[in-house]
Amino acid sequence: MSLQFSVLASGSTGNAVYVETGEHSFLIDAGLSGKQMEALFEQIGRDIKKLSGILVTHEHSDHIKGLGVLARRYKVPIFANDKTWQAMDKLVGEIPMEQKFTFGMETVKSFGSLDIESFGVSHDAAEPMFYVFHHEGKKLALMTDTGYVSDRMKGIISNANVFVFESNHDVQMLRMCRYPWNIKRRILSDVGHVSNEDAAIAMSEVIGDQSKRIYLAHLSLDNNMKDLAKMSVAQTLESRGVAVGEQISLYDTDPKRPTPLTAV
Repeated sequence: MSLQFSVLASGSTGNAVYVETGEHSFLIDAGLSGKQMEALFEQIGRDIKKLSGILVTHEHSDHIKGLGVLARRYKVPIFANDKTWQAMDKLVGEIPMEQKFTFGMETVKSFGSLDIESFGVSHDAAEPMFYVFHHEGKKLALMTDTGYVSDRMKGIISNANVFVFESNHDVQMLRMCRYPWNIKRRILSDVGHVSNEDAAIAMSEVIGDQSKRIYLAHLSLDNNMKDLAKMSVAQTLESRGVAVGEQISLYDTDPKRPTPLTAV
């Protein structure tokens, strides 16, 4: 009955997270093809047919690429807020009305002993939101795709046992890369993505007594590297009084390989 999760895929090419208790299991986003999603489920030894639902964060393609296929193939319930449903309506194809459910912003839905809390982030989508999972005293916080981390967001995710948190880019790599300036400006903006350093600063302010692990997520393939992200985040956390490796541990995520299914 423990709360377990796997970051199935994370990055600019596609994002998906799996969360389960003994009673229910959820997929958060389906940003890879249906075939790729099925392969990821096989790798963690779980049956995609048994999903209780898919929770959508926002309508960008790296979060919903396989959503329509999975919805139609497995008749799984889909949860999103009203503005996200409207924004992705033409992007995911026909989904039967009986599979469409509204999950409003800043609300909590309960599925047996699992409480799922939604909260808004700052990103250039219709109404982007992420989720915190509460189960028998354990707390798992998911948050990527935000240009900054507000005090309100920090309050919601604070003192989670595990964080899956955006560490999108190294600012110097981004500034020096070949992206057009308008793309760089968008990434660096308040509706873009959080950098390694900004991720660490935010993390230093939400780590609590029960916090044990941070999974660095949504790393840019062009403007970040796993080792660089971990080093940058670790250095900033250490400079702000957080003992990395003792108080908190840092983990990678990957755009193609799932993290091991692990208890929170």
